Amino acid sequence: MATQNYKWFQAPKSPESPQGKFLKTTKTIFGLDLFKGLGLTLKEFFSPKVTVQYPLEELPLSPRYRAVHNLQRLLESGEERCIGCGLCEKICTSNCIRIITHKGEDGRKKIDDYTINLGRCIYCGLCAEVCPELAIVMGDRFENASEQRAHFGCKEDFLKDTQEAQNHTQQEFQGFGSVSLDADTKIKKTPLDY
Repeated sequence: MATQNYKWFQAPKSPESPQGKFLKTTKTIFGLDLFKGLGLTLKEFFSPKVTVQYPLEELPLSPRYRAVHNLQRLLESGEERCIGCGLCEKICTSNCIRIITHKGEDGRKKIDDYTINLGRCIYCGLCAEVCPELAIVMGDRFENASEQRAHFGCKEDFLKDTQEAQNHTQQEFQGFGSVSLDADTKIKKTPLDY
C-alpha cells in the first residue's frame, strides 16, 4: 500500500501587536490592490459608452424579429386580406387568437371579431407562417406595456391603415410563408399528359 505525503499549509499569523496591525492595515489600504481597482474604474469611466438611452435612441431590429402582429390589407383595393379561415386560431399553441365569423349574403365568411391576447402570446410566428393569404404578419412594435394583466388587442389595433395600403407605403412581407420575389422563375411547367 502506497503512502501519501501530505504537506501542511501554515496560514500566516495575524500580528498581535498594535504596531503590526497598523502596518498590515496600511499595507492593505495603500497596496497595489487599491490602485488596480482605481485604475480599472478610471479605464471604464473614460471608455466609449455602450449603453443605449432607450426612450431617446433605439437599436435597429433584425428583419427576423417577431413582435406585435400586423393584419395586412390588399395593396390595390385596401380591403382586408383576412378571409376568416381560422387557421391561425387553430395553430396557436397558447390559444390567444379568437376569430368570430358568420356567413354573409354572398355565402362567404365575414369576420365579426378578431382578437389577439398579447398577454398570452409567445410570439412564435406560427400564425403568420400558416396564413394562406399573408393577412397576419409579425410586426416590429415591441412595446406592450399595459396596466392590465391581460392585454387584449382588437382587430382595429392590428389592421394597417387604408391610406397606407392604397399609397403603396406598406411593404410586402418577406418572412415566413411569403412568396419569394423570383417565384415565377422557379415554377416548373407540368405536363398535361402523364
